[in-house]
Amino acid sequence: MYTSIFPTVRNTAIFALLLGAGNCMAATDMRQVVDSTVQPLMQQQDIAGLSVAIVQNGKAQYFNYGVASKESKQPVTENTLFEIGSVSKTFTATLAGYALANGKLKLSDPASQYLPALRGDTFDHISLLNLGTYTAGGLPLQFPDESDNAGKMISYYQHWKPDFAPGTQRLYSNPSIGLFGHLAAQSLGQPFDRLMAQTLLPKLGLKHTFISVPKSQMNLYAQGYDKSGKPVRVGPGALDAEAYGIKTSTSDLIQYVEVNMHPAKLEKPLQQAIAATHTGYYTVDGMTQGLGWEMYPYPITLDALTQGNSAQMAFQPHKVNWLTPPQAPHADTLVNKTGATSGFGAYVAYVPSKGLGVVILANKNYPNAERVKVAHAILSAMDK
Repeated sequence: MYTSIFPTVRNTAIFALLLGAGNCMAATDMRQVVDSTVQPLMQQQDIAGLSVAIVQNGKAQYFNYGVASKESKQPVTENTLFEIGSVSKTFTATLAGYALANGKLKLSDPASQYLPALRGDTFDHISLLNLGTYTAGGLPLQFPDESDNAGKMISYYQHWKPDFAPGTQRLYSNPSIGLFGHLAAQSLGQPFDRLMAQTLLPKLGLKHTFISVPKSQMNLYAQGYDKSGKPVRVGPGALDAEAYGIKTSTSDLIQYVEVNMHPAKLEKPLQQAIAATHTGYYTVDGMTQGLGWEMYPYPITLDALTQGNSAQMAFQPHKVNWLTPPQAPHADTLVNKTGATSGFGAYVAYVPSKGLGVVILANKNYPNAERVKVAHAILSAMDK
């Protein structure tokens, strides 16, 4: 079905007449494209439930498959809540951009300026930008198990030493961008969770996006499944909200994509915040690093997009080439982010200059390469 990003229109035949011929690919054609890529994927990867949303010219279309829970057999809809893992980092970055727009922080400031417990050592020489772009000097992908809780995380940072000079290597890291979000919240004088729930998400117009799913919405919260098919949902951890804590639906997430592509309706500080997340700070192996978002020249080959979202890119350090000054995105840019928890897999990709976007949410963590393949096929079909 077609749906406006804001009002809902569910009659595809009437909507197609209203839209006019040639403005976007016909609903039946897109159904064939999405079905032909998603249905084999779900069978091959044993995915219980999956939802796809696409947007073109400000109009959204949803494709829902399978069940939110194997036990209840509740069908997936565009309102089903999924864990989106590291796609949450883009929300964290937007909050930091909001603090930046309001004059509460500068990306060049040392991280220790915003947390007295970090002063006098390593984080006097690591900037907020280093934390937000994974260039602090080798902070790992995850906290060590013994430090993966709120009570131990500060001690972890106090004792951590860089493996390489800050600003020289990219190493994808939850503790890096997690601390970035934590310090952004410190600059705004409120807890991160409260700022997200009461300030950022409402200002973005997102009404069904949560860090902590309220009881009234629990019936919409999908059950995740691990690689062996056992039910699992994300558990607590150090800076979990900042790094991987968002739960949302394809209907909300495609609206988030739309406001990222067309932020003019938002208040000025949020427009500036989104611009900060889309700014290119350095390049590495064909990818341009923003805050949270990762960007590529468009059009892009499937192989290049797959490589950019590979395990090698996530797990290995890469030398960075800083852009001085930082650069606004080129006219034709693909913006994307993957995310996962133990029981969920997410992927978001969009092309602002074309007004095209795709969101794929599933209640299983399956390989990034498969997510990218589906999204690339869908975007390619929309851009004909």
